[in-house]
Amino acid sequence: MTISFSIADKAPDLPRTPWRFALYFYRKIKFALIAIFAFEAGQASCTILLPYAVKDIIDAVNLAKDTGADVFESAYDAMVFFAILNLGIVLFSRASGAVLVAYAPGLRAKIRKDIFRYLQFHSHSYFVSHFSGSLANRISEVALSCMHALWTITFDFYPLVIQSVVALIILSNTTSELAMVLTIWLVIYTFVSIFLARRCQGYSMKFAAARSKVTGKIVDSVTNMMNTKMFARGDYEEDYLSNYLDEEVDHALKTYWFMEKMRWFQYLSAMILMVCMVGYALRIWAEGGLTVGEFSMVAGMCIMLIEAARGLSRSFLEYFEYIDNISDGVSIFIQPHGIVDTKGAKDLAINEGLIEFNNIDFSYSEGTKLFHQLNVTIKPCQKVGLVGYSGSGKSSFVSLILRLFEAESGKIEIDSQNILNVTQDSLRENISMIPQDPMLFHRTLMENIRYGKLNASDEEVMEAAQKANAHEFIQLTEKGYGSPVGERGVKLSGGQRQRIAIARAILKDSKILILDEATSSLDSVTEKKIQQGLNRLMTDKTVIVVAHRLSTIAHLDRILVFDEGAIIEDGSHEELLSIKNGHYAHLWNMQAGGFLPDTEVT
Repeated sequence: MTISFSIADKAPDLPRTPWRFALYFYRKIKFALIAIFAFEAGQASCTILLPYAVKDIIDAVNLAKDTGADVFESAYDAMVFFAILNLGIVLFSRASGAVLVAYAPGLRAKIRKDIFRYLQFHSHSYFVSHFSGSLANRISEVALSCMHALWTITFDFYPLVIQSVVALIILSNTTSELAMVLTIWLVIYTFVSIFLARRCQGYSMKFAAARSKVTGKIVDSVTNMMNTKMFARGDYEEDYLSNYLDEEVDHALKTYWFMEKMRWFQYLSAMILMVCMVGYALRIWAEGGLTVGEFSMVAGMCIMLIEAARGLSRSFLEYFEYIDNISDGVSIFIQPHGIVDTKGAKDLAINEGLIEFNNIDFSYSEGTKLFHQLNVTIKPCQKVGLVGYSGSGKSSFVSLILRLFEAESGKIEIDSQNILNVTQDSLRENISMIPQDPMLFHRTLMENIRYGKLNASDEEVMEAAQKANAHEFIQLTEKGYGSPVGERGVKLSGGQRQRIAIARAILKDSKILILDEATSSLDSVTEKKIQQGLNRLMTDKTVIVVAHRLSTIAHLDRILVFDEGAIIEDGSHEELLSIKNGHYAHLWNMQAGGFLPDTEVT
């Protein structure tokens, strides 16, 4: 049975295996790569032909001595050939470098951009399950590994292949016996190196996974540094991280020791080739089968090939490490998109703001049932409060409207349009959300507010800030609206962050407004100041308010009381209080300091 792999229409269709993933991007610069391979072939050929040119020079010099001719005149052609080869090395290498400089940065940026774009379409639950810092680090690591894997092939493996082929051709024309020895050595050396590198791949994969885990733990600890300070847990965090670092060290040692075994094989193999080739050449020369120049050529070519082959120990291991990094990243990023637009989805068009839940069934991903045959209708421009203990279903109700989660069955309609049949972007574009924990970018205050309406003028942004009672404190910051807010808005107080979020929603001015205890971070004086702005914002809108402080929803048109995934009471504040032994009345009487407890208080 074939399992469907859902991908958002706007997401790049990235391959799911490391090599296909890398090739997908390499093809973006295929003509540049063809040029690089051609230039590298020229450079490698010129390099391995140097001993051949030296052979011609030596033989010409010996001939001049035997005949009494002028040495420079006899070796002139050989010297010109030698100079041309050296010039070729310079020109081919710099031409290859120029193409690399011209295209490599753009390719790396393209890889990062496409991965980021693909990542954007993952569902809310995906990001809840992964460290944001670890994801960001992996994007950079995958892009860098794709580039380095390509350069390892281009500048390490490929030139050695060209040099080996050219060397075999030259030796075959000189002495077939030496060519046969070199061929046998190259075949054995290559196959054993690949076999050992594949064995090492298992170690390096575990090492890469351990490194990623350590990075995630460090990001988590750094993000929560204030917790560490407030609980005086510096030593605990150090010990906690040490356990993961010890695991990384253990995998590193296994990987590096296996690398050492590979190097022993490669260095011993190189020694054997050198001794055998020079010894065999010496014998052939002694028998008159080689000139002095040809003997020196054999020794020179062996030294060049051995030096290049020795580098394979490093190149093979680095190459497989890069492939492992790509594989690790691909397995994390290139997963099915949990929530995708249906084929042919249209943009949501809202005129009234009617919201309908029809027979909705919903379970958490871990299998816990929450809603069963839930039916709710929220009329246009109605102001509705959601109350209940933590875990009763309030946030899930809102998340289903926003399609952060998908219902198992039933349908949710907005103005008689099934939200499954409209694009997610258009759905969320028509809903303003002010969360309890406002999410701000590490950008300026102006940019954060303008995020609600990208084409808004500065005057519109300032007007929204004034309505949210944010303009005054913004003016007191060092650069006013140009002041950066820090990571996640850490430079602002909780109340200031909330006011920026409210200003952003005011600027967006959507037909449907969702407030998740939007004023809970504000002091009473500030709350009163911005309540008028919120009331203006709520005018002619369908409003849903998730409340923990019941006084903030007492004035709303309607209140839905949630308990264990069911709506057990529905009515206005006065109607619900009048119900004898009613759940809402019980909550109203038991709230402390205006707030509900998370669970039942006995």
